[in-house]
Amino acid sequence: MTQHRDLEFLGSFLLDTNNTLWLPTPKDLLGVKKKPSGDKETPEDDLDDKTNDWDRTERFQPAFQQDKAWKHLCFDSDGLSPMVTPLIDKNEFICRPQPWIKAEALSLYLAGEKLNNPRDFHDHPWSVQILPHIHMETGTRQVRDEEGYFTEVAIRLHSGWKLVASISCKLDEPFVVRLGGEGHRALVSPLPDFQQWQQLAAYEKPTDASNFAYLLTPGLAEKQPAVYGVYPTNWKENLSGCVSDRPLLWGGVSTIERKNQQEKEFALLPQRGFVPPGTVYLFEDIPEQADDLLPTTGGNWLMTFQQLNYGKLLWGQR
Repeated sequence: MTQHRDLEFLGSFLLDTNNTLWLPTPKDLLGVKKKPSGDKETPEDDLDDKTNDWDRTERFQPAFQQDKAWKHLCFDSDGLSPMVTPLIDKNEFICRPQPWIKAEALSLYLAGEKLNNPRDFHDHPWSVQILPHIHMETGTRQVRDEEGYFTEVAIRLHSGWKLVASISCKLDEPFVVRLGGEGHRALVSPLPDFQQWQQLAAYEKPTDASNFAYLLTPGLAEKQPAVYGVYPTNWKENLSGCVSDRPLLWGGVSTIERKNQQEKEFALLPQRGFVPPGTVYLFEDIPEQADDLLPTTGGNWLMTFQQLNYGKLLWGQR
C-alpha cells in the first residue's frame, strides 16, 4: 500500500446515530429563559447555568464604554472592549446552550439568524473513565520507585456516536488505523453521499458583508514570539470583540528535558497554546491575513498544522 505523507485532514467532529453532524457551539451564544413563575422568586443561585429548555438565543455584544454604567471602571486602553450580555427582561435569566450544535443550525447562525430550538444543541456525548495503573519493578513484587503509580483518563463515546473527519484521499472500504504510539486502533469507514458539510462550505471565505469569524478547529494565535493568546497581534486594530473561554493572553510554548539528553527540546503544549474551537471574533474590518488562526511564519510544525486544517475559520454576518 502506498504511503501518503501529504494528506490533508479536517476534523474530527461528532456524528450521531442518525448521521447528523455536530460541531462546537459558538461561545458568544446565550440562552434566554423565563424565570419560573410563582409567588416565591427563585434565588439566582438556584438557576441553571446550562439548560436545554431556553426560550431564545442572544449573543454577547461589545460594551458601550461611554455609557454611565461603565464610568467608574477602567480597562486597558490598548485592549479589546469587554463583551457583555444584551439587555433582557427582569423576569428572564441568561444560561449557556449545550456545547455541541447541529451543522444545519450553525449555518443559520453564520447567516445572522437567531436560533430558537434547544434541540439543535446537545451535551457532550461521552463519559469520562479514570483507570488507575501501577508499574511493578521487573523481577520483584514491588511497585517501581519512579512512575510506579499513574492514572489514565479514558473518554468513552456513548453508544451510537462516532467521530467523523475529512481526509484528502478516497476510501473504498473500511480498514483499521493505528492511533498514537500506544497501539490503540480504530475502525475507519467511508461515508458515501455525506453532504452536510456543503451547507457550511459557503462560509469558508469572508465576503464584503462578513463581520465575524467562528473558529471551527483549534487555532494558534501569536501575540509575540513564544507567547500566544486568544487573538493574534496583527488582528488587534481590526477587532471589536472576542468571545472565548480562555483569558485573552494565557498560553505559550515550553521546553522539555528528556533522559540521557543534554539539551532541552522545543515543546508546544496544546493546553497552554491553542485557542479552543467555538471562539468568535467580531471585526470592524477584515484583516489582510485572516485565512486561518495560525502564525504567519514557522517551520515543519506549522506546515503540519496547515495540513491538519488547524485554525480553520468560518465567516458570518451578524
